[in-house]
Amino acid sequence: MNKLLAIMVAGLFATSVYAQTPSTTTTPSSATVKAAKADAKESKAAAKADAKEAKTDIAADASVAKAKTKAHKAKAKAHSKAKLAKASAKADADVTKTEAGVTAPK
Repeated sequence: MNKLLAIMVAGLFATSVYAQTPSTTTTPSSATVKAAKADAKESKAAAKADAKEAKTDIAADASVAKAKTKAHKAKAKAHSKAKLAKASAKADADVTKTEAGVTAPK
């Protein structure tokens, strides 16, 4: 209990000393204001350029994805046509064998 009371009293003194210190506020000079404005303008331009670059990258990625999808569809279509042609050729071969009177071995 004595330690708790001692800590509270020390805290009270510390806050009273801190409250009495004068605050040092300085008014910024016109040169620092101009520099701050220039920095803000520069950062705004950099952010705008980054946004434009990101937009270009997104458009390029979309274009690549579209091209890949188109190529995949074309490949699937060609594959299905080849499969159909192979099945048709096999059916034609079976028909010609049966017409000739030769049965296919099982």
